[in-house]
Amino acid sequence: MNDKDGIAHIPATGAQWDTWAEAGILVLCAGNVCRSTMATPLLARRLAALGVTVPVRSAGMIRRGDSPRPEVISVMASYGIRTASHRSRVACAADLARATLVLAMSRENLRYAVITARGAWPRAFMLKELIRRGERIGPLPSGEPFSRWLSCAPARRERAALLNDSAEDNVADPAGGPLRAHADTARLLERLVTRLAELGWAHAGPGPLPRRRTRTGPAG
Repeated sequence: MNDKDGIAHIPATGAQWDTWAEAGILVLCAGNVCRSTMATPLLARRLAALGVTVPVRSAGMIRRGDSPRPEVISVMASYGIRTASHRSRVACAADLARATLVLAMSRENLRYAVITARGAWPRAFMLKELIRRGERIGPLPSGEPFSRWLSCAPARRERAALLNDSAEDNVADPAGGPLRAHADTARLLERLVTRLAELGWAHAGPGPLPRRRTRTGPAG
């Protein structure tokens, strides 16, 4: 199946779910040794500070078992976060199906997510994209569940946008660049996850994300 065929069969936002799966956030990049390795603990720490209990995991698209880049280990150590023991993993359809929210670092990563697990479309976003949409929605009102806030994010969202090569909303990959580039990316990611937490969780109160229902068969 090519990208065009796969995207054409992504379920619409209003697809119905018919089985339960555990909640969680999956942060997705290419190699799972750089951007997602930095974003995941930064987001997890921000949510923990808000009293939100939810697993935040990371994965990539291409290879398993790789260590983070030395620059990532060094930069994250400056945040008090240890990443040396991390090993890359590849996101499979089951990972994407279980996730309540998929946060992609780039359009390419988002395309991978929604083709690998077609039901992921309504809950898979580029990180910058979700923040941009969240700014339009406004912060989650006090007492409202995160799921209701997230359900508003796909409004006027076109699946065909996945086919273009626009770098809009991408978090650039610093891999192969100097330590300074990795430090700049970490600062950007910290700002982004902080803003996302403010929009989607700051008024939600403590507790886990609500369990969601996932579709087990192909979309109709």
